[in-house]
Amino acid sequence: MAYFTRRIAYLEDVGLQSDRGHPMKQRLIDLLPPATLAGVVAFWGFAPQSVVDTWWTLPVMALGIMAFIQCAELVFERHAGWRINTRELLTDMFYVAFGFGVIGWLTETLVESPLGQLKEALGIATPWLATWPFVVQVACVVLLIEFGQYWMHRWMHNWTPLWLTHAPHHHITQLNAMKGAVGNPIELFLISLSVVALFDFDKAALFAAFSSMGVISSFAHANVRANPPIWYSFFLTTIRHHSLHHTALSYEDTRCNYGNSVILFDRIFGTYKDGESEVVGQDDRRRLSIKEQWLFPFQGWLDKRAKG
Repeated sequence: MAYFTRRIAYLEDVGLQSDRGHPMKQRLIDLLPPATLAGVVAFWGFAPQSVVDTWWTLPVMALGIMAFIQCAELVFERHAGWRINTRELLTDMFYVAFGFGVIGWLTETLVESPLGQLKEALGIATPWLATWPFVVQVACVVLLIEFGQYWMHRWMHNWTPLWLTHAPHHHITQLNAMKGAVGNPIELFLISLSVVALFDFDKAALFAAFSSMGVISSFAHANVRANPPIWYSFFLTTIRHHSLHHTALSYEDTRCNYGNSVILFDRIFGTYKDGESEVVGQDDRRRLSIKEQWLFPFQGWLDKRAKG
C-alpha cells in the first residue's frame, strides 16, 4: 500500500492530476462511467456462446470491473479523505469474497433454485423474452432487479428491524469502489434477492445486466471524480447521488437516493435529492470492525443481557 501512496504523490508532482483545471480532460473523466458501462455491455453482446457458458467468465468480469475502478481512484481521486489504506482495502476484499462465496451460495440455494423449481412446476415460460433486442433485454433485467432493490433499500431506512441490518453499511467513513459489498450479512442477503429467475431472458443479456449493475454501483461508491453527463445521471446512480445517501449529517438525511444503480426510481417515487456529501458515516462516525458490523443488529439485546 505504501507503493500506491508514493505513486499518487508522484502523479501529483508531475501534474497528471492537474486535469481538475482542464475542462476537456475533466469531460473525458466524466465519460468514464458510461464508457465502462458501454464496454461491458458490448463484451457480453458480442461474446461467443462458449465464453458466456464458461463458469468463471462472469466472476472474472465482476472482479475486473472493481479492480479497474479501484485503480481509477488512484489516478482520478475525488476526495483525499476517502483515499484507501491497507485496512480498508483488506476489509473490502474480504467482503467481496464473502459476497461471491457465501452470499452467492445462499441466494442460489434459498431463492434462485427454488424459484426455478416453482417456475417449472407452474409451467411459467417466457421464451419470447430472449427474442427481444439484446440491449432491451439488458435494460429490462436491470430495471426488474433494481425495482425490487429500491423498495427493499427504502424499507431498510423506514423500519427499525431492517435498519439495524443496514446501518453497518452506513457506518463506513469513506467511499471506495468495493464499499457496496460491505455490510451486515443479513442485509447483504436481503438486498441480493430478486425474481429474475422466473423469466427466460437470454443468458448473455442476464450477465450483461449483472455486469452493468456492477459498473454503475461501483462507480456510485468510488472515490473517482467523474460526474457523468445528464443523459447518464438522470437515469443511473452516480457518486454524487450516493454520497448524499451516505451523508453524516443525520439519519434523516440518508433517507433519499435509494437507487443502487437506477436513480430514476427515486425521481419517480419522490425520494430523489440533489447534492453531494464529502463527509459520510453515522452516529459518531466511528468505523466498525467486521465483528461489530455482524453483531450490530443484536447489540442492544447483547448489551441488556450483559448487564444482567
